[in-house]
Amino acid sequence: MIPRTQEQNIRHWLGKGKAIIVTGPRQVGKTTLVRKITQSLDRKTLWLTGDDPETRSLLDNVSLARLQTIVGQNEVVVVDEAQRFTNAGLMLKLLTDHLPQVQLFVTGSSSLDLASQTKESLTGRKFEFSLYPLSFVEMSGHQGFLAERSLLEHRMLYGFYPEVVQHEPQQAQKILNDLSDGLMYKDLLTLDQIKKPSLLVKLLQALALQIGSEVSYNEVAQLIGADPLTVEKYVDLLEQSFVLFRLPSLSRNARNEIRKGRKIYFLDNGIRNSIINNFSPLALRTDTGALWENFLLAERMKRNAYTDYFCNAYFWRTTTQQEIDYVEDAGGRLHAFEFKWQSKKPARFPKSFLEAYPGSETTLIDRENFDGFVGLN
Repeated sequence: MIPRTQEQNIRHWLGKGKAIIVTGPRQVGKTTLVRKITQSLDRKTLWLTGDDPETRSLLDNVSLARLQTIVGQNEVVVVDEAQRFTNAGLMLKLLTDHLPQVQLFVTGSSSLDLASQTKESLTGRKFEFSLYPLSFVEMSGHQGFLAERSLLEHRMLYGFYPEVVQHEPQQAQKILNDLSDGLMYKDLLTLDQIKKPSLLVKLLQALALQIGSEVSYNEVAQLIGADPLTVEKYVDLLEQSFVLFRLPSLSRNARNEIRKGRKIYFLDNGIRNSIINNFSPLALRTDTGALWENFLLAERMKRNAYTDYFCNAYFWRTTTQQEIDYVEDAGGRLHAFEFKWQSKKPARFPKSFLEAYPGSETTLIDRENFDGFVGLN
């Protein structure tokens, strides 16, 4: 098993009387990670999986007495794919309130229902961790920095899903197609909110072709034959299901700053390329810059989540088309980044940005120095 950064983060919070909640996309290794941790504890462990209809039926609307009987003498309880249980929040609250001696682990591949059910029921009773596809940092630790760096173009095309990184391009493409066709949206398509699965596919294709560009819900709606509110709703559901993420525009000082803009990126480059069925080499593509941008932002998100680096993230753009790819606000201090796949000359940051936000740091990120940006020292 490739070592995961979150393993040590999770172990640090064990035995403190709180539930450990691990969320993230399907097939990124949540169950594998929790199994590794629980096996090392050498304590009696009960696994309850929401993917099993019989288990779901047994625990739906379960009473405290019934739950105590089911748990029995187990010292560790794992509720896997918890969002699949009816009234999961109540079940988890009963476990934490009335069985404090039990170490509870909860995994979920969708924050849609899980977040709403656990937000109130487990307030003050949980530690939350996000697990994403493998990171450049994790793969560098597994096989060495130079070896992983030599695969940079491959990662930009096929991404970092655990099963994908173990296979050659042809097999990797098939795995990605299976993910994007089915497992990735398993939870979404079972929800009442998704009335038109075909519309969801069209939306994903449209968004996949716009990474790196500002997205207009009105324009996307016209393109796919939907209304803007439906587009916005589906984008929100896709973000909560760990398929994509949004980057809002920074707007504070300059009068001509875009105030309500947003860019949309995919959590994994391989899924994005599968959606548009394009795995052509970078030399034959017109979207290399967009792929590089998506790769860097996804890796930065992993780095920030795994190191508890708290910041607000934006892009910056004006009505006169001046733009900065990425801006972080940490403690009131701004750090602006420009991304270049091929940087033949130094990056120039707009004078209007530097005047509006004096004291901001600026950095060009390219193939020579990206490792520090994504988390390697």
